[in-house]
Amino acid sequence: MLIIKELPILNYNIKKWHKENKIISLIPTMGNIHDGHLKLISEARRKSEIVIVSIFINPIQFDDINDLLIYPRTLKEDYIKLQNSMVDMVFIPEISQMYPHGYKNQTIVKVPILSSILEGIRRPSYFQGVTTIISKLFNLIKPNFAYFGEKDFQQLVIIRKMVSDMNFDTIIIGVPTVRNKDGLALSSRNNHLNKQEIKLASYLNKVMDYMANQLIINKTNIRQIIIASKKMLFEKGLIPDGLTICDEINLKKLTPTSKNAAIIVAVKIGNTRLIDYKKVIL
Repeated sequence: MLIIKELPILNYNIKKWHKENKIISLIPTMGNIHDGHLKLISEARRKSEIVIVSIFINPIQFDDINDLLIYPRTLKEDYIKLQNSMVDMVFIPEISQMYPHGYKNQTIVKVPILSSILEGIRRPSYFQGVTTIISKLFNLIKPNFAYFGEKDFQQLVIIRKMVSDMNFDTIIIGVPTVRNKDGLALSSRNNHLNKQEIKLASYLNKVMDYMANQLIINKTNIRQIIIASKKMLFEKGLIPDGLTICDEINLKKLTPTSKNAAIIVAVKIGNTRLIDYKKVIL
């Protein structure tokens, strides 16, 4: 497994692999590798000759400096997991490599409208930080495929829109969320939860199942479904910080022609904020 930190060495290997017509897949991460990431790698390995994982804790997608400072950094453990998963390259650049003129002076890539709704209201810098760094990685690596988890569903929709608008020659593949035995979606933020909070957080998936079942029964009763779901969360001590039922394609309100719905939720448990997603076939 190659561990690359410098752009010239990255460029050398990427040009070599492209010249050899290798099929390249990219899994962008911020590290703290867990089974959700390993699922992305496993899916990528099925389609690719070269699997690259990037690890970069991107400062411009944090609205709160404290979140950036406490973000888990587990490089030694990450390397072992990636090595065992037969990853070909780990790209782990310093901030100075990705933002040589300082990240406050960096040109920004922003997908309009989609970046300003739902999570974008609560985290105004987040999505433009994501699309900026992803566009840089795509330009550097030019992957045939890029893999993202569906838990961050709004992010996935935004990246697909960016790829379409900017004519990137990369196919975006969403991979279903990996959950623990109690239904909790795997996330780096779970590290901030104690054992009691972990158990409590698993209730979020049960509420999403309730929302999905109610939606299938009557997709015009969205307001009542959300009200009832918020009450269920509050009763368990989970603080709702965003419950949305929308069209899976454009994140707008459901219409009679909507084929699939997206349930997108966010809750607070203590000082930790968790997000999740569930698809509903209408």
